[in-house]
Amino acid sequence: MRRTLIAGNWKMNLSRAEATELAKGVAAAKPGENTDVLVCPSNVYLDAVSTSVAGSSVAVGGQDVYFESGGAFTGETSTDMLKDVGCSYVILGHSERRNVIGECDKLINKKLHAALAAGLTPVLCVGELLEERESGKTTEVVRGQITGSLADVSADQMAKVVIAYEPVWAIGTGKTASPEQAQEVHADIRKMLADQYNEDTAGNVQILYGGSVKPDNAKELLGQADIDGALVGGASLKPDSFAAIIAAGN
Repeated sequence: MRRTLIAGNWKMNLSRAEATELAKGVAAAKPGENTDVLVCPSNVYLDAVSTSVAGSSVAVGGQDVYFESGGAFTGETSTDMLKDVGCSYVILGHSERRNVIGECDKLINKKLHAALAAGLTPVLCVGELLEERESGKTTEVVRGQITGSLADVSADQMAKVVIAYEPVWAIGTGKTASPEQAQEVHADIRKMLADQYNEDTAGNVQILYGGSVKPDNAKELLGQADIDGALVGGASLKPDSFAAIIAAGN
């Protein structure tokens, strides 16, 4: 049985005091026995947030990482640096990294291999733009991102990867894919993984949904057969709303 993962992507938000206060609030939430909780603050507050959730079941992750282990890469963060401040996860290929920063599948693939080699769990984000959905290219786009980002990743390695499907048109817009729309793409992703690996591997991979997840829609989304959790943006910035989403996963 796949576990549920509720992850909060705090993006470029909060002060140090706000981040630590929020982390303490998340640590006080009561996830179910089959639910894991992850928070991903800004890099500059990772250490403080890790300290704030110490002793709880809450995991901490980075929002991105570089594929080199160190050197003259100004502004970048290595896998060892993330681990040194308590991270066990890292988000890769988020739509904002792809569509705002301009990252390609080849670069994301390098980062994913670096994360796996370091023992970090990558949360690989995939998803289509509004015009791609409207032109019927959702499956094509997502398959391309899956294939490119997971190049040369073995079945054994795939067991340590989390996928997050985030339709770009539903991120921060207030629009949400209907549970049926989300389930359809999640089922397609699982089929893609079965084609690329095998049925057992595909059946064991956690696939999260992200895109305007809120307390009032979380229960129905998380109730879908192939949705194993949520990657939450804005609603993860408030302890009460994030706690409600965590409870919806129980």
